[in-house]
Amino acid sequence: MTPVVLFTGDSVTDCGRREDHDGHLGSGYVRNIAGSGWAAGRRVVNTGINGNRILDLAARRQRDVLAHAADIVSVLIGVNDTWRRYDDNETTTAESFENDYRRLLDPIARSGSRLVLVEPFLLPVTEAQRAWREDLDPKIDVVHRLAVAYDAVLVAADAGLTRSATAVGAETVAHDGVHPTSVGHELLASLWLEAVTAAGL
Repeated sequence: MTPVVLFTGDSVTDCGRREDHDGHLGSGYVRNIAGSGWAAGRRVVNTGINGNRILDLAARRQRDVLAHAADIVSVLIGVNDTWRRYDDNETTTAESFENDYRRLLDPIARSGSRLVLVEPFLLPVTEAQRAWREDLDPKIDVVHRLAVAYDAVLVAADAGLTRSATAVGAETVAHDGVHPTSVGHELLASLWLEAVTAAGL
């Protein structure tokens, strides 16, 4: 049976996948990974949805994650939980974020899927976005704790993309600080493949 690798999360993962008639992979890092040598002999599935927060993703875990019985499940979520605090005054505490993330991960782990957790990331392009770190950094800490708790591969996307942004400029990597450019998606795919390969998956 062909191994299945499932990617889920928000718009960074979605990346137009529902309008993409070539495998519904979208035009971002998921497609880059699917086209890599690592993915040869594997079937790649993308169930990211624009605008999702952890609460949304946890609520659709049966339909969009567990139903696919994937061998590997990769999750990238969290930046919208921060963003909504600043544009809609809807705060997701780090504690609530962790509780809902565990609600997502518990049944996936029980099903036997290997987990890959990707840090949510922010590459500020405005002064106002710099203040978001106060909210996002504790959520990144949660992802680190969960990676240990669930024996998951951790993809240090925030750290890795920040290094690249320092070298080439934040807007080159993520035009609005959140959504990667084509360069950013290539970098994110490379970080993912490096982490997964190092873990022996």
